[in-house]
Amino acid sequence: MKRIVFSCLLWCAASIGALAQSKSNKIDFTEYTLNNGLHVILHQDNSTPNVAVTVLYHVGSKNEAEGRSGFAHFFEHLMFEGTENIGRGEYMGMVSKAGGTLNANTSFDRTFYYELLPSNQLELGLWMEAERMRAAKIDEVGVETQRKVVQEEKRERIDNQPYGSMGENMFGTAFQVHPYKWMPIGSFEDLKNASIEEFRDFYKTFYVPNNATLSIAGDIDIAQTRKLVAQYFATIPKGTKEIPRPAVQEPKQTEERRKTVYDNIQLPAVIQGYHIPAQGTDDFYALSMLTMLLSEGESSRLPKALVDKQQKAVAAASVPFPTEDPGLFLTYAIANMGVDVADLEAAMDAEIDRVKKEQLEDREFQKLHNQMESQFVQQSTTVAGRAEQLANYHVYFGDANLINTELERYRKVTKEDIRRVANQYLTKQNRVVLHYLPKSAQPK
Repeated sequence: MKRIVFSCLLWCAASIGALAQSKSNKIDFTEYTLNNGLHVILHQDNSTPNVAVTVLYHVGSKNEAEGRSGFAHFFEHLMFEGTENIGRGEYMGMVSKAGGTLNANTSFDRTFYYELLPSNQLELGLWMEAERMRAAKIDEVGVETQRKVVQEEKRERIDNQPYGSMGENMFGTAFQVHPYKWMPIGSFEDLKNASIEEFRDFYKTFYVPNNATLSIAGDIDIAQTRKLVAQYFATIPKGTKEIPRPAVQEPKQTEERRKTVYDNIQLPAVIQGYHIPAQGTDDFYALSMLTMLLSEGESSRLPKALVDKQQKAVAAASVPFPTEDPGLFLTYAIANMGVDVADLEAAMDAEIDRVKKEQLEDREFQKLHNQMESQFVQQSTTVAGRAEQLANYHVYFGDANLINTELERYRKVTKEDIRRVANQYLTKQNRVVLHYLPKSAQPK
């Protein structure tokens, strides 16, 4: 059940969690920018004969125009339709035959593509990503095909999934102005009403070298890889259109917003969303540590209190959404059989109040730091993860070397910082509360 809820909340979000290394395991990399604006990051690790070729386009659902939601996620699919030199439906087969895998994901803030290949197939990955950037096939056949794919994906992952509309209801209620008010999958009506020219314009605006970061990690030679990057990408023209970046700021919320959702579920749920600062801010690091305190591990506070001791919930957790603009900190709990949502909500609030009022014990605080450092070690084990995080740090913060130093920002978080952010942001006037109830409970 816990896995299902996290899937509903986070499927559209890119895995943009923090990654860092201790000084003894520093990740070395080379970065530079081509004349057409493409930023390139290269990380050499010859320990295994594999390579990750990744491209991050700085476009997510927040860059979409009102009434045309879902474009960024739609393009995640459309970019596998083929190019001038890659036939329709051949993209995945070519990588598979070379012994590799590929995929993509979209979030509020970015679209990310990757190929994981044997290192002797590096050139194939570069050619395919250059083809996608230079001459993707945007035609009626591909658009209609992917419209059906996206519609089916929405049915499977949201419409027919228990609690699947959680993100849509939470963000749609919490945000009144900012484009975070719609989820990356967007509206199928918006996609259905869009013209082929609108899709082509989106491609020409966002899928350009000056809006992309090419990050390559693995069994490579830096000098040789630089030559190959120049060979495949240097001649791609720089984009000429202005790249829209939303400047709108969500007004400060001053009173609690509540909503009841009747869903095809058996067990009720309570979801609370609190407005918080953007990722990379000092308070976001403290809120991330607060998340670990509340829900990382079986002995964390929410599951220990609500699931184990009080037996009011079958699952409980918290998660701060890491977003480029100010986002949300969510807590949720799924009620045990026969437990009223009002009682469950009161129990959740009680655990939040504990953090606000009680000083953390040294032993518990040290455990948080140990968990954070362990998490970093686990996340840094693959070349694919390193390539992705190098791109993330460059795009979001202008500093790819955060991959080596960000852990220090977490280490600077104090016990008082955790209590302070709980008091500052986890307030009733700053939150949205959703009650998910079975359809059988809906008034006639």
